[in-house]
Amino acid sequence: MRAFGTTIFAEMSALAAQTGSINLGQGFPDTDGPAAMLDRAVQAIGSGLNQYPPGPGTLELRQAVSEHRLAHYGLTYAADGEILVTVGATEAIAATVLALCEPGDEVIAFEPYYDSYAASIALAGARLTAVTMRPVDGRFTFDPDELRAAVTPRTKAILVNSPHNPTGTVFTRAELTAIAGLCQEAGLIAITDEVYEHLTFDGVEHIPLATLPGMRERTVMISSAGKTFSVTGWKTGWVCAPAPLVRAVNTVKQFLTYTASAPWQLAVAYGLRQELEWVAALRSGLQDKRDRLMEGLAAAGFEVLRPSGTYFVQTDIRPLGFTDGMDLARRLPELAGVVAIPTQVFYEHPERGTHFVRFAFCKKDEVIDEAVTRLKRLSA
Repeated sequence: MRAFGTTIFAEMSALAAQTGSINLGQGFPDTDGPAAMLDRAVQAIGSGLNQYPPGPGTLELRQAVSEHRLAHYGLTYAADGEILVTVGATEAIAATVLALCEPGDEVIAFEPYYDSYAASIALAGARLTAVTMRPVDGRFTFDPDELRAAVTPRTKAILVNSPHNPTGTVFTRAELTAIAGLCQEAGLIAITDEVYEHLTFDGVEHIPLATLPGMRERTVMISSAGKTFSVTGWKTGWVCAPAPLVRAVNTVKQFLTYTASAPWQLAVAYGLRQELEWVAALRSGLQDKRDRLMEGLAAAGFEVLRPSGTYFVQTDIRPLGFTDGMDLARRLPELAGVVAIPTQVFYEHPERGTHFVRFAFCKKDEVIDEAVTRLKRLSA
């Protein structure tokens, strides 16, 4: 793990704190989730539900997840045996990779990718094979031929993140069909990171890979409450998969954290059943914030790519005369009093993302407006 060091999120958030800059780097909201759901957590603590919950998670949350998968996607997962509660999606991804990959196996991921993917694959002794996403007609996508060429006899799994962090792409049915066909031809397991499943914009639909023909039985479907309900600090996620895959993941997970967060689990169960109208309002508000930030970034001189989901906007910094996103991100607090994330850190091939910088729009309107005002100093 020596090659990984401190995450870029920790570095940039510390830089924001040290310089008093506006933090549009790390993806966490600056407002709370639904009040009634928060109250459920407080009530759970007050009623004494503060000891270990069952290892697979509370039955109430597993049942709520099962109901949610069926209602939204037509997918049936048994609360007993096919659903596992985890300490956020990050643990779910790590436990899945550790459970299903052996040393020397290869795992395909689309770059730029969330940074925990590479670390989890390294911990398993496996090798990450990156397939590069590039802007085409204003959105990031991949070349199906490059994806097919990435498969070797050692390839075990493919990590699919949609809605995609950090590009904001939501994979289309055609893109997912290409992935599904390859998984079935090559006998691959699909590990899907769907934490932004409810945060899509402009009427774009999130399609879980597991809903495609032949994919439920070979997909480990991962999501969490953090982004859906604006409670990123609760770290409550889940795995949905066929029972043999869930058993394998739980065999690892039980020795990572065993279990956690009984009060949050009960509150999230309530949220999944009662607060999805709140989530719809959140999605609408985030779309407005996305547009607000995009307009401001364009006015400041950035080339802006339009995301269809997540919390993030990708920008090309070259119109402002910059070519190195890492250098600009480290200088941005001094130049403009704002912190962003250099996208190149999410690449296996950093040179392919050197000119991109990611900004988060999951902030109050006044914070976005002040950040944009400061960023206009760059073009001046």
